[in-house]
Amino acid sequence: MMESPFDLERELGMQYYATITPGIGGALRTAPEDFIVEEISLEKKDTSGPYLICRLTKSNWELQHAVKEISRRLGVSHRRIGWAGTKDRNARTTQLISLYKVTAEEISALHIKDIALEPVGIANEQLSLGDLAGNRFDIRIRDADPEDLALRVAEVTDTAATALPNYFGLQRFGVVRPLTHRVGELILHGEYELAVATYVGKAFPYEKDDVQRARTAFWESRDPAIALRELPVQMSFERSMLSHLQSRPGDYAGALRQLPPKLLSMFVSAFQSYLFNCALSYRLSEGIGLTEPVPGDHLIFANGRTDTVTQQNIPAVSLHLARGRCNIALFMPGKDDPATVNCNDATRSMLNDLGITSEDFRRASVFVQTKFDGAWRPIAMKTDIQASVEGTCVHLAFSLPPGHYATTVCREYMKTDPIRMV
Repeated sequence: MMESPFDLERELGMQYYATITPGIGGALRTAPEDFIVEEISLEKKDTSGPYLICRLTKSNWELQHAVKEISRRLGVSHRRIGWAGTKDRNARTTQLISLYKVTAEEISALHIKDIALEPVGIANEQLSLGDLAGNRFDIRIRDADPEDLALRVAEVTDTAATALPNYFGLQRFGVVRPLTHRVGELILHGEYELAVATYVGKAFPYEKDDVQRARTAFWESRDPAIALRELPVQMSFERSMLSHLQSRPGDYAGALRQLPPKLLSMFVSAFQSYLFNCALSYRLSEGIGLTEPVPGDHLIFANGRTDTVTQQNIPAVSLHLARGRCNIALFMPGKDDPATVNCNDATRSMLNDLGITSEDFRRASVFVQTKFDGAWRPIAMKTDIQASVEGTCVHLAFSLPPGHYATTVCREYMKTDPIRMV
């Protein structure tokens, strides 16, 4: 186990690496073709229904913006489009989306740069987050440090077959502007003005100068007109919020509701992800391994069964973990009272320090119109990686279950500034 030296990772709770192997450095995503993601879909056999299922392939498109552009071109509400998983922007990604009462002929007439849509079936229900079996990745890390490169790659590959920390990756919190979880925290507190000001007005160094100026102007003045004059037209989410404030001054709750419901819900779920990362790092800081059961641990078995570790069953649990039959999991809190679930002390302490209760999640659930019930997440991920080295280029091919992050795998190899992975 080794600590991350990077402030950004530490701020997002990603404080440790599973390996002590020196990082290979390098860069991800020098081109979209260096980061290929293919969704592994669940089998569905519907023969009728109002939803057209299409295979969406895109490059250099953030999913929410791609959906908004597709809906604009079709002349339908973006709420009529559903998907199973959110994919990376700076990548070439393939996934399924569902479109309510849209025809294959309408899809064939669409022509959008770097977006391809192919009708593949129909369904009775809209695709929802989590309706997938996983994702396949084909990744190239370029310009890696050549010294003992093959040996370092092999050591991390071996560890990945056993256990890596199952952190939520940087893109969960925002790639250029990692503040999604902070907006979620403000929504939980009911501080809607500050939530809007943070989302629209907080500038980050990797943004263009004119964007930074526009954001800062709004942060300092709360005057939407100033920011609207300078924000680029493609920044449609921010502009829609600002336009609402211009027509209805002071209605910050209404401004937040201008965002697509799935994007709005991602703020609160990002905060849940942040809590998970921090709790996992706290566990590792205590010297407890990813596959080392301790009394009180919650277990999730492959067949859906759950159990709790006791002093008496540790030998049996250790055997189950070694054979991949179960996972140790941490609870991501939500509407359920932490006292009624096996919530770990670190998470409970963080909630107390931040002044956030289950009632705050219930209020946010009504505001966002999304269930925030809380969920268990495995603390470890493991995957069999096909790795090869060609000069200073490292090629990785592997699959992950839903909700697991390929960048969390790549960071173990690279151990570099996270901005080089986005």
